[in-house]
Amino acid sequence: MNWEAINAIAQAIGAFGVVASLWYLGVQVHRSTRVAKIAAQDSAASALRDVTKPYMENAELARIWQIGLENLSALSPEDQARFFHAAYQILKAFETIHTHYAYGLLDLELWKGWCDVLRHDIVAPGIAHYWQLRGDLFSERFQKFVQGLERPTKRFTVGTLLDEEKIED
Repeated sequence: MNWEAINAIAQAIGAFGVVASLWYLGVQVHRSTRVAKIAAQDSAASALRDVTKPYMENAELARIWQIGLENLSALSPEDQARFFHAAYQILKAFETIHTHYAYGLLDLELWKGWCDVLRHDIVAPGIAHYWQLRGDLFSERFQKFVQGLERPTKRFTVGTLLDEEKIED
């Protein structure tokens, strides 16, 4: 065997090694991306659950949220302040979810569900008022997204859903 043949075989083995390494790297990146997406989706769900959980556990907070969504002026100034704190927390959770979506870390179907909840909440009179006053606390990207949201023809929030149930009974 001559040196040219040995060189050709060595180059072929080297090329195969490079291809195998690139394939392995691609598989690892794909797995890592999948894990990152799952973690982001879990983080998004946890963020919103953490914000809304107190309303399930505390009737007074639930009352403030329900009334504040639809009729902010029916709340005392102290309760309005609590509503504003809650609105900030929920909108920040939605902003985080939107950021995950913008970076491609959320499944489209999950995003559509979150987006639909936000579409209804952002036009509730109490949150709309808060957004008008403090929308500047959120990223420009999120502000633009909220501005471009299609407004629902019929709003469904915790404040209006309960009224719908009373009508149907």
